[in-house]
Formats: sequence, C-alpha cells, structure tokens
Amino acid sequence: MSARDEILGRIRAARPEGRVAVPREYRTVHAADTDLVGLLVDRLVDYRATVRRCGTDEVAATVAELLAGVPRLAVPPGVPEEWLAAYSGTVVRDGTPRPLTVADLDAPGLAVLTGCAVAVAQTGTLLLDAGPDQGRRLLSLVPDHHLCVVHTGQVVAGVPQALARLADPTRPLTLVSGPSATSDIELNRVEGVHGPRRLDVIVVDR
Repeated sequence: MSARDEILGRIRAARPEGRVAVPREYRTVHAADTDLVGLLVDRLVDYRATVRRCGTDEVAATVAELLAGVPRLAVPPGVPEEWLAAYSGTVVRDGTPRPLTVADLDAPGLAVLTGCAVAVAQTGTLLLDAGPDQGRRLLSLVPDHHLCVVHTGQVVAGVPQALARLADPTRPLTLVSGPSATSDIELNRVEGVHGPRRLDVIVVDR
C-alpha cells in the first residue's frame, strides 16, 4: 500500500456516515441604522485604496479625474459608454476585436475600469463575478491600476449577504480588499505582488 492509499483509507474510516450538519450560527442580520456605505469607505481607505463619492451624473468626470495621465484603458465588454464619456485616452474593449492577452494587460501605462457585483461593508471587499461590466478575472488581476465603480445599492453588511446577492455563485469570483499587498518576515509592506498596486473606487450615490 502506498502512502497515498494509506492516507485516503484513514480519511474514509474517519468520515461519518450520512450527511453532516454544518453549524450556521454566524450573524446574518445587522442593525438597520448601520451606515454601510460609510463603513465600506472607511475600510477601503484603511486598506490604502482611493475612494471618491459622486452622483450618477458625475461618474464620467470622476473617472476622467482618477485616470488623468493614464494613456490607455482596458474595459470589459459591458462597461457603460457614459462612464467613459470624459476620458481622453485610448479605450480598449476586451474581445473587440480579440480577447486581451496577459502581455496586453501588463503593458506600461494601462489601467482597467470595471464595475462590481456586490460590496461588503464589514470587510471592505469588492466582489466581481465576471458579469458584463466586470469581465474576465484576468482584467482585474494583471493591470497595475484598477478603477472600480460601486453603486450604493450594491453595498451589503457581511459576506453571507453578499453571497446571497450573487445571481450565480458558481461563476468565477474575484474578491478585492484594497490594493494587492503582502509583507515579508520583517513586516516590510510590498504592493502589487499578485494584483494591482493601485485601487481606486468610485462610490456612486443613489
């Protein structure tokens, strides 16, 4: 018997018969007076993201402000044209005429603009589920600069509510909690290791 067979045999022997009851006693209800949007902004800023709040008619101007000096912008197929109306650089839509490659997205001076599926206030997390305005996971993981648009109606308190909001939880998910960062054994922070080093978030008030 190989070591693998022995380990799998022990797992089978230890596994209880029938279905196992999974305790789900975590909190799913929060105080109605909680300022979820304010909490989300606080968490994002704490993670060193840049946050701008604006009205629905100010999204284009805010996008242009945050992308000032950025010559090229990659966007998923479903990003609304009105978000791009004031941006003066070159817009490249994924899939038009071909899917963008890693080399395309890793080019200097390129940023990416996406929407999100839902945002979690408690953890300051943006969930992208490959929807039309979010696109493939590649888009938000390779470029060094990610700009994400979040509507206040997409903000929920915790992770259980966020997962319940997803139209299809089996779709590929990307969870973004601030710019990509890690630290070494001496606690020296390094940004941009496994994702964008700059995260800008536009919170659109409705």
